[in-house]
Formats: sequence, structure tokens, C-alpha cells
Amino acid sequence: MKPVFRFAPSPNGRLHLGHAYSALLNADFALRLQGRFLLRIEDIDTTRCRPEFETAIYDDLAWLGLHWEVPVRRQSEHFADYHAAFLRLKGRGVVYPCFCTRKDIAEAIACRETESGQEWPRDPDGAPLYPGICRTMPNEEASHRIVAGEPYAWRLDMVALKKLAPGPYRFRRFDREGREEAVNADPWRWGDAVIVRKETPTSYHLSVVVDDALQGVTHVVRGQDLEAATDLHVLLQALLDLPTPRYHHHGLVLDPAGDKLAKSRQSRSLTELRAEGATPQAIWRRLGFGPQPTPST
Repeated sequence: MKPVFRFAPSPNGRLHLGHAYSALLNADFALRLQGRFLLRIEDIDTTRCRPEFETAIYDDLAWLGLHWEVPVRRQSEHFADYHAAFLRLKGRGVVYPCFCTRKDIAEAIACRETESGQEWPRDPDGAPLYPGICRTMPNEEASHRIVAGEPYAWRLDMVALKKLAPGPYRFRRFDREGREEAVNADPWRWGDAVIVRKETPTSYHLSVVVDDALQGVTHVVRGQDLEAATDLHVLLQALLDLPTPRYHHHGLVLDPAGDKLAKSRQSRSLTELRAEGATPQAIWRRLGFGPQPTPST
């Protein structure tokens, strides 16, 4: 069976050089390993994702010389798949509804820090861990609040999971030279992560593991900023009886100030570079690639 790679951008802004590097690297891996290269549009955030940005993704990648299989999977067309996965988690009793606002969480953490005199622990992204306010809420109270129309999210119950499925959890990491190694995952450092958001019937973590499984993705190549999230993804794959791909987390493309490129920082887009006269060949060379990668299909 051929290895399967995927590039999965979100159409909430225009692609920059960091996206180009990840796309080219996925395509390069697919070429060298005689694998398949997929494009997936991760547009679960229907308030921020826009059609013109999705069109720009196709245009930019085609301009770079990349080719991908069709049809392209668009997450916004597959909420039923993510809901089915959520129901499996719910059936196992490892999720609970959370009605807390950001203010509720911040106030609870501030109170506990004052009482203990210590800083509240944080997740790998630097956000304070959820303090478990709704974890022990009686089912009757939670049902009443849901029926009343109160907004809520669903969180993983890590306390229950440590008893029901303590692990250990592992995945395999690979590099550009073909070497692999087993890596221990530590999903507990994420605390009670949100698995279904208030405003969206899924989350990045849930939808990405479901998509990778349904599309037969065998190798995930993405930036180092998502490396820690792999711990949570490996946990979800185990809970949902899904295969765990191999993972490679590449270095990030930085701006002159040493910060990672990001849409939120208004990093220069490929569209802007194209308008200034950049060529695909110049982008390949700038990002450390040789001839145009053209993956097998």
C-alpha cells in the first residue's frame, strides 16, 4: 500500500511561506516514497473561513507546481463524521458538557492561585489548564441547562480517562533520512481539552484524527507548533480505535525578527510575493528545495 501524505490548510487567510514549505515538504516526501499527496481544506470555523481564501489556496499551490488528488475533502461538508466520533466518546463516558465562559475560568484560576500562592499549571500552548469546574456537575443539572439553551462545549474528562485508559500511548516519528523512532505521548498535560466547541460541532483535534483515518493518511508532516498536539491526537485515535499515522514535525519558517510566520501577524502572503514578481523556482530555492516536486497519484 502506498504511503499517504496530506497538506491541510485553513482558508481563514492567505498562505505564506510557512505554508508553502509544509506543502512542498509533504509533496517531496510523497515523491521520494512513491506515495500519494492529498489536499484537505480545514474549514470547520465557518465564521472566519471564506470562499475567496479557499480559492487562493488552490491558486497558490497550483502556481507552486503542486498536484493533488480530487475531490478535495472539505471539513465543513463532513460534520456528521465528527459527530459520530463524538458520540462514541460520549458513549464511553469520557466527555462532559462545560458551560464555563472565559471569565468563569479566569476567575476560578485566580482564586486558586491566591489560595495556593502558586501559578496555575498551563498546557503546552501556554494556556492555563481548565480547573474542572463542570467536571462533577450532576447530569440532571447539566441536562436542564442544555435544554434551557445555555451555550456549552464538551471536554475530555482526563480524570476518568486516567482510570479507564491510562495508556501508555506512543507514536512513531520519522525524519527526512527515513529513520524512525518510537515516542511516548503525554496527553495528560493538556488537561480537560475541549473536544467539541460551543460555536462549532467539532474541534480541530477531533476532526483531524477522524479525517486522517477516513482518508487513509499514513504520514503526517506538519510544523513543530503542532508537535505537542500529537499527544492528544494519539489519545483520541486510541479511544476511537483509529490507526495512528507516523509523524514528522518540521522546523518553522521565521520572519526577520525571529518570529514564526502567521496570518494573525499579517505575514507576507504568497499572493503578495507573486505580485512582486517572485517565481515558483525562487520560492523552492528560498525554502531549500530543488526541482519541482511532483508526487505520484
